[in-house]
Amino acid sequence: MRVLFLGTHTPKLDDKGRMVLPAKYRPHLERGLVITRGQENCLYVYAQEEFERQAMQWQSTPTTNRKVRDYQRLFLSGAYDEVPDRQGRVTIPQMLRDYAGLSTECTVIGAGNRLEVWDTARWTDYLAAAEEDYSTQSEEVVPGLM
Repeated sequence: MRVLFLGTHTPKLDDKGRMVLPAKYRPHLERGLVITRGQENCLYVYAQEEFERQAMQWQSTPTTNRKVRDYQRLFLSGAYDEVPDRQGRVTIPQMLRDYAGLSTECTVIGAGNRLEVWDTARWTDYLAAAEEDYSTQSEEVVPGLM
């Protein structure tokens, strides 16, 4: 079953690097998830099934292309599989917390087929910088959208 993740939530990381997943997402992630490096120094969180679907698509990409190899290496070498505990918590490995600059305050956004985990200050800065472009780019990004 494919899921569409939407919305913005602000969970906190505890001192053990655990984050409580927003309740609305838990049913889609309870069988397992994968956390990995995202772009713009956030983390991507995929349901296990979606991550496997993405990885299978890569099987058809040309590993003779250096950019493909570089992307796959960074994406997959930072991937950690997790199963949420009974309270809906997942542990974010230290290496990924360092990559994303996560401390206590986090912002989790729904981004379609994945969640993104951002340091809240970094998300606020990103949002402010991207807002002007967002308001003028809908036709360029998705023709016929508006």
